[in-house]
Amino acid sequence: MRTRNSARYSKSMIVIHWVTALAVLGAWLTSEGGRDIAEDPPLLHFSLGLAVLVLVVPRLILRLAGGAPDVEPQGGWLGATARAGHAVLYLFLIVLPLTGWYAASRMGVPVSFFGLHLPAIAEQVQGQPGLIADLHENGGTVILYLAGLHALMAIWHQFVLRDGTLQRMSPR
Repeated sequence: MRTRNSARYSKSMIVIHWVTALAVLGAWLTSEGGRDIAEDPPLLHFSLGLAVLVLVVPRLILRLAGGAPDVEPQGGWLGATARAGHAVLYLFLIVLPLTGWYAASRMGVPVSFFGLHLPAIAEQVQGQPGLIADLHENGGTVILYLAGLHALMAIWHQFVLRDGTLQRMSPR
């Protein structure tokens, strides 16, 4: 399978992909845990996390509208794994920001998106914010592993299979 796939993603998809990647990394780097965030909310973390959610909407629209090039069909476990991996990444790009917003709401922490104050999406509780907050915290680390695996697979395609996959998403 050493064919070269020269079809590229649209420029819009490439920009959204890399901005999303930076927002995910930035959100992880600015994350803080525990009840202490009520006194000093990590506003940059909230904004970057919500930026991921905002970016996934046009990303999905562009993908459905043909912003993603056709890929040579890969059967077997490789094709199934690639499709599942992308689906899981998209799921995390949607679920992580929502669970963070939910957890902050449960703790009574005001959430803002680059200065725009957003309403709470859950009722405030005393004590622990619940399982959703734990899932958010652990999910933030899991998405980094998934993104790393995603990058490694792109590199593997580029340098082992030599199919041009990495160039498809390069900014050029």
